[in-house]
Amino acid sequence: MVNIPASTTELRPDAGAAGGAKLPAGASHVRIDYGVAAWGGACPPEGDAPHRYIFTVHALKVPRLDLPADATAALAGYMINANSLGKATLTARYGRPAAKGKQP
Repeated sequence: MVNIPASTTELRPDAGAAGGAKLPAGASHVRIDYGVAAWGGACPPEGDAPHRYIFTVHALKVPRLDLPADATAALAGYMINANSLGKATLTARYGRPAAKGKQP
């Protein structure tokens, strides 16, 4: 997600849904590895050890990034890093237990 207004203090549930209806005004998604402009979610394989998910928020020196509607995550990352003043990172761990009767 890019161009989140500096005044934003939280995201609505389903803010990552395709279409961007629940994004803060002015914010948009970039195309992810799944090929869509949305949040793919945390979904490690059942029974696998918990995976790390790293969330980073950047403060930028520009009011907004001028990205095309079909921008890739790589292009967004390049533009973010080129304009970053600072960042904060949160690392979360998430795992899914094996379904009953299944072995990892």
